[in-house]
Amino acid sequence: MEIFLNSDGSDFSDLTDAGKNFIPMLSTEEEKKIEAEKLPDLLPILPLKNTVLFPGVVIPITLSRDKSIRLVKEIYKKERIIGVVAQKDPDVEDPDLKDLHRVGTIAGIVKILHMPDGSTTVIIQGKKRFRLEELTRKEPYHLARISAYDDSDKKVKVDQSFKALISTIKDLAVKIIKLSPNIPSEAALALKNIKSYSFLVNFIASNLNVEVAEKQDLLEIKDLKTRANIVLGLLTRELQAVELKNQIQSKVKVDIDKQQRDYILSQQLKKIQEELGGTPHEQQFNELKEKAKNKKWSRRVKEVFEKELSKLQRMNPSAMEYSMQMNYLDTLVELPWESYTPDNFDLKRAAKILDDDHYGLEKIKDRILEYLAVLKLKGDMKSPILCFVGPPGVGKTSLGKSISRAIGRNYIRMSLGGLRDEAEIRGHRRTYVGAMPGRIIQNIKKAKSSNPVFVLDEVDKVGQQTFRGDPASALLEVLDPEQNVAFHDNYLEIDYDLSRVMFIATANSLLQVHPALKDRMEVINLSGYILEEKVEIARRHLIPKQMKEHGLKKNQLTFNRHVLERVISEYTRESGVRMLEKNIANIIRNKAKSIVLGEDVKKTVKVDELHKILGLPPYYRDTYSKHDVAGVVKGLAWTWSGGEVLYVEVSISQGKGELSMTGSLGDVMKESATLAYEYMKSHADMLNLDPDIFGKCKVHIHVPEGATPKDGPSAGITIFTALASAFTQRKAKPDVAMTGEITLRGKVLPVGGIKEKILAAKRAKVTDIILSVHNKKDVEEINPLYVEGLNFQYINEMIELTDVALQKQKQKTKILS
Repeated sequence: MEIFLNSDGSDFSDLTDAGKNFIPMLSTEEEKKIEAEKLPDLLPILPLKNTVLFPGVVIPITLSRDKSIRLVKEIYKKERIIGVVAQKDPDVEDPDLKDLHRVGTIAGIVKILHMPDGSTTVIIQGKKRFRLEELTRKEPYHLARISAYDDSDKKVKVDQSFKALISTIKDLAVKIIKLSPNIPSEAALALKNIKSYSFLVNFIASNLNVEVAEKQDLLEIKDLKTRANIVLGLLTRELQAVELKNQIQSKVKVDIDKQQRDYILSQQLKKIQEELGGTPHEQQFNELKEKAKNKKWSRRVKEVFEKELSKLQRMNPSAMEYSMQMNYLDTLVELPWESYTPDNFDLKRAAKILDDDHYGLEKIKDRILEYLAVLKLKGDMKSPILCFVGPPGVGKTSLGKSISRAIGRNYIRMSLGGLRDEAEIRGHRRTYVGAMPGRIIQNIKKAKSSNPVFVLDEVDKVGQQTFRGDPASALLEVLDPEQNVAFHDNYLEIDYDLSRVMFIATANSLLQVHPALKDRMEVINLSGYILEEKVEIARRHLIPKQMKEHGLKKNQLTFNRHVLERVISEYTRESGVRMLEKNIANIIRNKAKSIVLGEDVKKTVKVDELHKILGLPPYYRDTYSKHDVAGVVKGLAWTWSGGEVLYVEVSISQGKGELSMTGSLGDVMKESATLAYEYMKSHADMLNLDPDIFGKCKVHIHVPEGATPKDGPSAGITIFTALASAFTQRKAKPDVAMTGEITLRGKVLPVGGIKEKILAAKRAKVTDIILSVHNKKDVEEINPLYVEGLNFQYINEMIELTDVALQKQKQKTKILS
């Protein structure tokens, strides 16, 4: 509310003492007198720019237009009655009929005041409302024909509900006056003394903090009760605004008081610290200078450090930028600039450490020793970028730790799995709140040397390009020996030399690795282990490790070879040894529980105990080994966890030449099945089949397990062999497995993952493996220990499969009855 405010926002303090004596009160006699006054036909009109006059209300108006001043002066000398109408647009200087609202208020001129600044102010009091019909003239001032505006204020029914409404309005207005320091407290007393309901509503409506249009709407409402209800809503809104304003001001005052209190306390604390020998900030500053004295860094880095240290000294310790600057300088002095650990290139010692930590992997160890030998001969400590690729659990990450131990370097590991933000590699710019270096620089700081063995784990699982950048592209600079000599971190803003860091990346597959990234690395493939290797790894590494972790001594529990072989063959299906280690841990925990409970525990684990401890074997190698029907063939597949045996089943029934496939097959595998079927139809004579039979039957191909997605071209010859077996009713040889891609011309093409597939075949007790003739070179590169006991048959044409994969004897069952 704005009690006693005029149209341009000034209050009665700007007026003379005569203006201050006007109290906005109407007696009952005055109301009756105003009601009885006759309405003239013609009335001089005073347009108001930014306010609305209500009946009974006294307001001061500052006159700015010459017409208005002339009107007031002339009428003041006569009857002192004018019509007051609000303008629709306050910017119009000479309003016409269309620029004025049609409902106004007859007003009496109480007094004219000449202000010290030369302006003229008139004090007017509203009497009753009228309707503006037309303007009869505009010069020298507006004169209009008016008519009576029906006024139903006196007809309102004064019941308990209406009295409660008026009382609520009065209480809210008083509350607003008390909460508003710019409204004099006398206004509350004046409000309480108002007896007329209509005048109370009009007076409060006139002083509401609302737009002119809303006040005009209130003026035009004929029913007093309706007008009172709207005024109540506007008052409630204004009270909420006043309360919120007071809350904000109170909060600001409390914050300012707290700041003053904190400042006084900080000044006192500063004096106490000076007496005790310096502030903590000075101590931090001196510590930074002391650390910098012993740093081995280049001239460029030293200049940057001294410049930033000088900037820190000029900062206010309570400023937010101070802590950011301190963190930056702390990072600079903590980084191992040009600090290297001496390398130990004793290859015999390195070979012994690798052998102690890892069983098998002879070819991999030789490759590692070759790289170490090159490093020793070059003498510049610039390391190649190695990438170990293989299935989970074969020892990729642990090989990096063994290399660091072998050459005496510090070891650090960084997981890249799920990395999606480029800033994780390059760091954040210091303009951001909470900025920090990238993880490369953070780990170098943690390693405390500039030539650690740095393992980048799971490089194939780096996130793809998003709005946060491309992490794989950011790694290009890190893993390029030509660029990482000056690696730029956005936080440091100084180039850092990473050329002497031995980066070792690990991946399960290179399919998801960025081609440019793959080109920068020396790839070393780690395939899985055969049964004999897993047994030795368990005896040398896994069992001692788990015994120690479970608090058992060597003489308390032993595993014989048969138990380990049974666990490996029936309870695991993997290229690595991770699941084997978990099963060994399960057995040791079971024995540990029995020892703690005081039960009679046998020192040696027996084969017949496995069922009780580990449950039923989840993997059965002989599920299809004794199949006695045609149309079932073993294939070999590559998966993320190594090689697997894949079975293909074909059934033939009455139909019209349809081909259907099930088993969660991918598009490429479905295409291979279509190729095999079409080749068979076009070469039916070579298989001694009636060409018409394909139009009379329905062929269904299924590849278990149905819930596991499968795709790729390597099952092509397996699908063809299964089809040939079903149509010719010649069963597949029981110990034969195969892998290879096919073409529509009947050629057999080479596939990848041969070593993993051979290991899977050995686990499944397969003795004969059929491959493309072009895969012979891959078999020759494999360690003879892995292929011992296996017979390989190499083919070039699909039709050869009927001789090498199928039995000679046919079943007596007919294809179609």
